[in-house]
Parts: sequence; C-alpha cells; structure tokens
Amino acid sequence: MQNNKLITRIAGFLGMILLVSCATSNKDRQDPWEGWNRGAQTFNDNLDDYIMKPVAEGYQFVMPSFADRGVSNFFSNINDIGVILNDLLQLKFAQGGKDGARFLVNTVAGIAGFIDVADMIDLPKHNEDFDQTLGVWGVPTGPYLVLPFFGPSTPRGVGGMIGDSAMNPITYVGFFSSGAASTGLFGVNTVDLRADNLTTEKIATEAALDRYEFFKNAYLQQREYLVHDGNIPFDEEYEEFHFEDDSSEKGKMGPVRPY
Repeated sequence: MQNNKLITRIAGFLGMILLVSCATSNKDRQDPWEGWNRGAQTFNDNLDDYIMKPVAEGYQFVMPSFADRGVSNFFSNINDIGVILNDLLQLKFAQGGKDGARFLVNTVAGIAGFIDVADMIDLPKHNEDFDQTLGVWGVPTGPYLVLPFFGPSTPRGVGGMIGDSAMNPITYVGFFSSGAASTGLFGVNTVDLRADNLTTEKIATEAALDRYEFFKNAYLQQREYLVHDGNIPFDEEYEEFHFEDDSSEKGKMGPVRPY
C-alpha cells in the first residue's frame, strides 16, 4: 500500500505542475514541457549513474545466469496477471485465454514461474498494460512527460501506471505481511529489470546524438506500436494527440483503433 500512496501523491503533484505548464507553454504539442522533461531526465540519469547502475552491475556480477533468468521469469509470471486482466478489458478474449493458460502452466509446472515452461510449449509472452487499455478505449495519450524516478511517460501513462499497480499482486503483499516485504519485492524487480537492460541502455546511449530526443522518440513510437498491436495507420501523425475536442470517432470512448 505504501507504493500505491507514493504513486498517487506523485501523480497529484505532477498534475498540478502540468496544469500550470499547459497554460504557459507555446512549444511543440508533442513535447510542450521539454524544460521540465530534460531536468527530470537529468535527475534520473544522475540517479541511475550513481545508484541504480552500480547496484544492477553488482547484482548481475553475483547472480549466476540461471538464477538471474529465474528471477526475471518469476516477476514476468506475476506480470501476466495484469496482462490477462488487460486482455479482457480490451476484449481480446482468445489472447486472454492463452495468457491465462500460460500463467497456470508456469505457476504449476514452472515452479511459481521461475521456469518459463509455457514458452517451451508455444504459449508466448504478450505485452498488455493499462496504458494500452486506456488507449484502446479512446483516452488520448497527451504530451510526453518524464517522471522523476519512473522515467518516460505521458499523462495517460501515469493513469496506466496506477492501474498496473492496482493489478499487481505484489502491491497487496503488505496486507498479509509487513509493508517492507512489498517494497522489497518491487525493489528486487526494479534492480533485475535494470540489470537486464544494461547492454541495451549502453548501446542506445552510444548511438544517440541527443539522448533526450532519442529516448523520447523511442518511448512514443513504442507506445503507439503497442496500442495498435503493430498495425499503425499510415495517415496518423504524431501531432494528433487530441488536445482539443474532436467530434470524430477518435475522440469517442470505445474499443476503436486508432484511439
């Protein structure tokens, strides 16, 4: 519950900042809060350089590869609960059935998910989250936003993050034990994810002429790709973030694509 309270407070604080920024910004509609975003990214980069990256490198050094993979599989299996719920919310019932079978197989035969047995029998991992669900139901993404500690996002992404937290069983571990247990599990998951992305982040940083622009474009393109399940309309441009009222189908609530 401590994690839910933290996310809610951050979301509320950021919401006030965004309302003020929205009234004063005349910048690119895709990135009107660039000043805030660059400052937040610098903060996150420094936090990563001095804390997260050294911890992740130490974790990767002491963890045997099979154990590292097992921990990643365990948290991926827990994440599949949220994937299943978002499948159903997006009316993807066939995929939801497959993801449900994947969760059951890995939980039982894969020893609580430490072994990805489902992948061995052609039940692949799907990537569905509440941000995608909101997009499918017509909620506009809004402009790019970098969150302290959490990284690249959008206003819709903040709502998605809160929804994903509500769907994650780890959030409720505190009901049955101390809050430290829930915080510890989230911490291990964060370190494990950072360790898994050490090589990717290094390559991206070396390839980017402007690190900020690189990660912004990569994030926005990935979210658009995921919401549309890879079927991105050719006539849809990035400037269509639907900030004004729109009487077209894009502005109505419902499971339509594009959103």
